[in-house]
Amino acid sequence: MIEYKVEDSLELREFIDILIESGLSKRRPMENQDLLNRMLCNSNLMISARVEGKLVGFLRALSDFSYRTFIADLAVVETYQNQGIGRRLLTEARKAGPEARLILFAAENAEAFYQKLGFQLHERCYQIKPEELLR
Repeated sequence: MIEYKVEDSLELREFIDILIESGLSKRRPMENQDLLNRMLCNSNLMISARVEGKLVGFLRALSDFSYRTFIADLAVVETYQNQGIGRRLLTEARKAGPEARLILFAAENAEAFYQKLGFQLHERCYQIKPEELLR
């Protein structure tokens, strides 16, 4: 049985493990544990999916719980994918802020998953990287 829970905190080791076991580590700064820890500590919405205490799914977000919820990470251990865990984690995020719009960047191989759930591509999303100058 899978248990879902809004977490107050998460151990850095568990965060690192879920990033690795889900494949998200390819797109995260794994060499910088201090940065990973700050990513975790500064998130205000974290939802876990556990099987017998083992973390098999994790959602990390920033939310005002009323207008916007920015999903920063949605990770499901590869051997647990295609079982509805990602969908359920997003459902729990929606419950935490039912009026908030869910917003995320999709990994290339996850676009079909988000489209299947009803997410729509937003054409006016912009970013500037830390090493780029604000003009």
